Amino acid sequence: MTAPTIPLSRRTFLSTALAAGAALSVQAKDQGPLIAYVGTFTSPLQNMKATQVDLPPGNGQGIHLFEVNRSTGAMTPCGLYKTGVSPNCLTFNAARTVLYSTNETDHQGNNEAGSVSAFAINPKDGQLTLLNSVSSGGKGPTYVSLHPSGRFLLVANYFGGSMSVLPIKADGSLGEATDFKQDAGTIGPKKATNAPPGSFAFSGHDGTHSHMIAADASGRFVLSVDLGLDQILVWKFDDQKGTLTPNDPPHVTFPAGDGPRHFAFHPNNHWLYSLQEEGSNIVLLDYDTDNGRLTSRQTISSLPPGFAGSNFCSEILVSADGRFVYAGNRLHDSIGVFAVGKDGTLTFVSEEWTHGDYPRSFNFDPTGEFFYSLNQRGDNVAVFRIDRKTGALNFTGHYAAVGNPSSIVFLDLAKGG
Repeated sequence: MTAPTIPLSRRTFLSTALAAGAALSVQAKDQGPLIAYVGTFTSPLQNMKATQVDLPPGNGQGIHLFEVNRSTGAMTPCGLYKTGVSPNCLTFNAARTVLYSTNETDHQGNNEAGSVSAFAINPKDGQLTLLNSVSSGGKGPTYVSLHPSGRFLLVANYFGGSMSVLPIKADGSLGEATDFKQDAGTIGPKKATNAPPGSFAFSGHDGTHSHMIAADASGRFVLSVDLGLDQILVWKFDDQKGTLTPNDPPHVTFPAGDGPRHFAFHPNNHWLYSLQEEGSNIVLLDYDTDNGRLTSRQTISSLPPGFAGSNFCSEILVSADGRFVYAGNRLHDSIGVFAVGKDGTLTFVSEEWTHGDYPRSFNFDPTGEFFYSLNQRGDNVAVFRIDRKTGALNFTGHYAAVGNPSSIVFLDLAKGG
């Protein structure tokens, strides 16, 4: 027999609703915040001589922490790890309990090399505690990524034109490099083959410059970019020893002077999009997952039709659903939005002003709903909402003030990362 329904009095209803609301409030509070970590370019360390620093002093103060509003994307400052070594690129360990930063300096102690630091993360509020710092092996480390095995960090030294492999210890701290590679070859010309009309863009064709390094999804191969050589180098990776061996063929070469900077894999792992800093274009390459070989198939400008003048490309990302590619343009100060066709080819869709100066990098929040542009010379992070249907970026009106922002990563403490 079904129990009879007993009507609730107004007072009982209100007290029940208030109790439920309080419970939800406690639950939301107990969820933990969504934290954004922003790496910056800072002033030189006090023990450095001014002539030993490759970069001019920056306005950042170290690694800045923000609590992110999950509904609006707005960022509120909630912490700062002060350091003067320009922690310019950030990533996590596999468990997302440790944060790593490349420190873009040219001296670590008495050695002409930068460093990489490991920070333990407080699981309640995201605050950082330094575990250790080790040499990157070369000047100006500018990029760090986690190998899929979770046991190694891959580091690109821009000014040193080199790369290193750092082992991760059980506590998340870093060991000395298990491998180090120095790039070598013919440096490209100062004028990019595919430069926009009237461009005077020149950045890295004065020597070898390793700008990015990351493994493919399998971890069997590692790809590294050298802007000065106009090449993406491909390596076989031994995930037991942490060593790199040249693949066959060892690299793919881009048009002279175009200067590949960053790349991004499509979620299907068979298409790779390479962004050229001085050529201001995107190249689609087919990626053979069995042998690590790259074959170029399309080249498209990162800029809107008709652009003329100087521009430096910066970051490139693919949306999680694989439908859109986003490319950063500095001087033009825009994000180009491109639709991905069924065969991987790109079509220009739209552009969005970054609402700041010189977008060095950008990233999606964990939900893929918001987009964050790090405007290096504008000293701010601008927040956009993504239109999932068109890929368009719509400015939310929210800024976060950060001196010379360079990298942003997110940690959802409600999910333990």
